[in-house]
This record gives sequence, structure tokens and C-alpha cells, in this order.
Amino acid sequence: MIQIIPSIVINDGKVIRLQQGDFSKEIVYDQTPIDLAKSFEDHGIEVVHLVDLDGAKRGQPKNYHILEAIAGYTNLKVDFTGGIHTDGDISKAYEYGASYITAASIATTRKELFASWIVSYGREKITLGADALDGKIAIRGWQKQTDLDIFEHIDYFYSRGLKYVKTTDISRDGVMEGPAFDLYQQIIDKFQDICVLASGGVRDVADIERLNDMGVFAVIFGKAFYEGRIKLKELEKFIVKVS
Repeated sequence: MIQIIPSIVINDGKVIRLQQGDFSKEIVYDQTPIDLAKSFEDHGIEVVHLVDLDGAKRGQPKNYHILEAIAGYTNLKVDFTGGIHTDGDISKAYEYGASYITAASIATTRKELFASWIVSYGREKITLGADALDGKIAIRGWQKQTDLDIFEHIDYFYSRGLKYVKTTDISRDGVMEGPAFDLYQQIIDKFQDICVLASGGVRDVADIERLNDMGVFAVIFGKAFYEGRIKLKELEKFIVKVS
């Protein structure tokens, strides 16, 4: 069963959503990160994707206090991302309550270091963020485009033990046109035992059902929930309770 992972994106201390990474199209939501996290937990969700957008832009995590609050006031496991570039950043993330970290920029600028993290911290704890526009990796909160082919990028770390990859087709993020089903299928076919976390473009529960049928490991979503197109009650059927 596909894992359900809502995202909480933090910019300037507020919960926000962007469209295709464009800060001029930022939408600020009224909910606090803690209230959102508690509502997710109340519906049986176990993992939340916390995006420190401030950290992603400046190249160093900034919102550890929000991570600490979510980890302290809920039993959610937090996948923390945004600006992680050093072992110290990872250590602090775990210290403040992260269960997992996702890193993207460092995997393009210091490949050997990121590859070493897969070994030193364990492949269950490290996720590669491989977000792309037109098949090319984008980093620094999607503000910087690279010439790296997404499949070559994933393959480098796959051959070094990578288990989890979070992928967003940036062109689909926040525009409610559906996930990049073809891209996810290609990744699944090429890297057959990798766990794909699909992110971006989710419109409704039907999209999640299709991703589940494809064998996608997890879905990360935001806008569809924040705008009422997905209700938390609808997601309970995907959540397997372990007695």
C-alpha cells in the first residue's frame, strides 16, 4: 500500500505553497505547522514531509525549531529537507527530531559526500531529492537549474546503495494537472528495487490510487489538501494499521 505523506512547506515562518517553484506565486495558509501536523496524526498518518524553504534558499537549515515542535508535540515521523549540506546539518536534524532527511543540492555539488551518507547514516534514513524540469535536475529550492540528466543522477547513487528517491516534475508542481505518471513509471522500470516518493501535481484521491497501482512507494502532496480537493478522511483507506 502506498504511503501517504502530506507536506508542510515553511517560508519566513509561515506555511506556504508555490507554483512551479515560483516565489511570485506564493500562497500563504493560515494553519500553523503544529495544528496541521496534529490533524494529520489524528487521521492515522505517520509521516510528514517538512520543507525548510528558507534553508533551501540559503544553503543551511533554518527552521529546526519547527521540526522540534512537530516532533515534540506529535508522534509523527518527520522527513526533513531544505539546505542540508554537512554532517553537522544532519546531526542537528536528527537531534531536533527528524526521522529521515532528504537532500538534493549537495547530491549535485558533492556527490561523494552524499553517497557516503547512504552508508554512514543508513539507506533507510537518507532520501535523494531529484527534482527536475525538462528532465534536468534543479536545486536550491528549484531556483537553480543544472545540466544533470535525472536518470543519470539517480543511477549514480542507485549503484552506491540508494533506496529512496523523491522526485518532482517541477512543471507539474502546484498546477493541479496530475502527477508525472510517465516519469515515475520510467524510474520504477529502470531501477527496479528503488522506492519512489512521488511529489507534485496530485489533484485528488484518484491520482493517489493510480500511483498506488503503479507500485509507487509513497506520495507527497500539499496543494490538493490545502485547497480542499483531498480530505483527510478519504486517505484513511490507504493507511494500514499495525496491531
